[in-house]
Amino acid sequence: MFKRKCKITFITHGATVHSMDGILSDSEKFPKINDIGEEEIEKVCEYLTKRGVHYDKIYTSSSTRCTQSAQIVAKLFKKRITTIDLPSRKLGEWSGQSFNDIYNEFGSQAAVITPEGGEGLDCFNKRVASVIEKLVEENQGNRIIVVTTPDVVQAAIALTLNLTPENQFKTLIKTGSLTQISYFVDSWSSVIYSDYMPL
Repeated sequence: MFKRKCKITFITHGATVHSMDGILSDSEKFPKINDIGEEEIEKVCEYLTKRGVHYDKIYTSSSTRCTQSAQIVAKLFKKRITTIDLPSRKLGEWSGQSFNDIYNEFGSQAAVITPEGGEGLDCFNKRVASVIEKLVEENQGNRIIVVTTPDVVQAAIALTLNLTPENQFKTLIKTGSLTQISYFVDSWSSVIYSDYMPL
């Protein structure tokens, strides 16, 4: 029997004007979640309420869209939010550009290219792995929520499933969705579900 150390429910922030238009952004301050984004997070809260599961802590990435979403979730559980150093991937010259334009220019190689002034995917994944490892060690025996960006959740899944950079982006993670990963002793983890969007 596997001994679980920590269970993390990742919640992606609600929709923004950029996410709805397919615009990539690594900005911490803009855009904020919009009305649709608020509805998405409210549906997440309804789902969590129906499940009736206790969560020990709520963490959030520091961007405005994440903290706004986390505040809605925290109100449900009447808990404090702890901000963690888990920003989205630094996109350099790609920030503010359309994903379709980048894909049309570089094709599937866009997954492994480091944009000018941006962060390589390997460095980003290592950064995400380091934060998750710390969270797991600090929360042994706990169930926690981490509100973050879709690319961070993709990285967490890729780390668990040992996905290549090319395959990492094949795990679709939408705004306002839930992904759950259990972390066990001996540095083993398992994806319980991913990209679940409550109706």
